[in-house]
Amino acid sequence: MDNIQDAGRYKAMGYSFLTERDAALAESEQRKVEYLEARIDYNNPESILRIYRKAIGDRIFKSPVGLFFLKHMQIYLFNQPDIDSDTVDDIPLYVSFEGEFREQGNPARNRVKPAEPKQTQKKSIALPVSIIMNICLAAAVIAMFAITLNAEQPNILNYEKVITNRYAAWEQELTERENAVRERELNQSINNGN
Repeated sequence: MDNIQDAGRYKAMGYSFLTERDAALAESEQRKVEYLEARIDYNNPESILRIYRKAIGDRIFKSPVGLFFLKHMQIYLFNQPDIDSDTVDDIPLYVSFEGEFREQGNPARNRVKPAEPKQTQKKSIALPVSIIMNICLAAAVIAMFAITLNAEQPNILNYEKVITNRYAAWEQELTERENAVRERELNQSINNGN
């Protein structure tokens, strides 16, 4: 393999790659290019168009070496009077040129600016305001619980007390009625017995 590591980069076919796998891919594609060049008939533009489309459709070339060969074929096809330029597909690129390379050349920590002093002042004002708001909200919650506990209508907090009181009142009323009925019965039996 003809690649040399240079400060974390790998060289192959006149390019410097980020990984050894990319350099190996470029060398592999160079062998494919040499194989195709030996067999391509540049006197038959239709066969070149078929090879070009097949190479794009099958994603045979991904490295700059292979893409350079595709570009060479594309230019050849554009210059052929028998080939309609609309039938020559664009060369797809399957990589993003913004991602990993950008992070290495200009890391995010270098792009992020430190906070301005005004933001620090806003934070120092926001803390006491937040504390005051939390105290007010806590007082409102306590007041709502107090109102709910003292309410006469049954609710989730005092339903047991309200139902027990109602039951006790019913029981007392029933006992009073029973006593009244017994008194009447007693009075009637006394009156009937005389």
